[in-house]
Amino acid sequence: MTAGTALIEANNLSVSVPGSGRWSLARKPPVDILIDVSVAVRPGEIVCMVGESGSGKTTFGRSLLGLVKPSAGQIVLDGTPLPDFTQRSFRRIRREASMLFQEPVTSFDPRQRIGSIIAEPRRIAGSGSLRNEDIVELARKADLAEPLLSHFPHALSGGQARRAAVARSLSVVPRLIVADEPTAGLDVSVQGGVLNLFLDIREEFQTAFLLITHNLSIARHVSDRIVILYLGRVLESGPAREIFRAPRHPYTRALLDSEPVPDPTKRRTAPPVIGEVPSLTARPSGCEFHTRCGFVQDRCRHERPVQSTISADHQVACHFPLSPRLTVVDQGPRLVPRAANRK
Repeated sequence: MTAGTALIEANNLSVSVPGSGRWSLARKPPVDILIDVSVAVRPGEIVCMVGESGSGKTTFGRSLLGLVKPSAGQIVLDGTPLPDFTQRSFRRIRREASMLFQEPVTSFDPRQRIGSIIAEPRRIAGSGSLRNEDIVELARKADLAEPLLSHFPHALSGGQARRAAVARSLSVVPRLIVADEPTAGLDVSVQGGVLNLFLDIREEFQTAFLLITHNLSIARHVSDRIVILYLGRVLESGPAREIFRAPRHPYTRALLDSEPVPDPTKRRTAPPVIGEVPSLTARPSGCEFHTRCGFVQDRCRHERPVQSTISADHQVACHFPLSPRLTVVDQGPRLVPRAANRK
């Protein structure tokens, strides 16, 4: 964890959408996608937001950049709150941050060549055009082969497309990169290359990352801090090593326990998650995880838990936090930047 003032901070951020469809005559209450989510990202820090599909991870990442308009809360950049959630206010953040979408090819103009796509953010930001040598240098930093700069997006593989997206984001020298499922659909070897690329970028530019993923292996190897999201609420957050070694929320423990371990002697010691994720339009009362929790008690069904502090920078929203003795075996070392490997 990096000490100091947060680069960007969301305080009690909420996002709601209309509850009725376009052609529905009956008015329905709005649907809450995010509820009071507070997350801070410090300079040079990698924060992983983890949760199942539908937990609101992507919505949170997009709301930080104004691609989804928050309905309540506050966003603070370098200690200065945004006055409102207008597009004009979000321009401050977009000069400092870039977004890596889950499907990078769909974010590219199919009629543009990759070299032009990489230079596009610089032109839009009004910072002048990039020379060919600058584009080649950005491709090199993203580990993208120079001949691919003359190709169209459809000619790129999944790993190449993600590297092109990284090169495009670097054209404005971002202080923060929001990466939505950056390794989804990639082979394991390619995943490692993308993650090492992120670590190299952090080492060289001190760029912070908000990684949105459901893959705990990614979070285990690269993150400084973990944020666990469930039905749009933060259930647990804290230093990565502390959470992986001693998770305090049953949901966090269940997610970790579901990871495959290449050791037949390791057996699960915590109850598995029960059933499916509830609908956002019919949230359970009390603790919203109680319908799937193996440790549920009567209080959980009627009273919503508040965030409580376990240790420095480690919070959990649970009436009955797990004992720290219920630890998870460390499943391997963290990745290190390739630059460090060469030393």
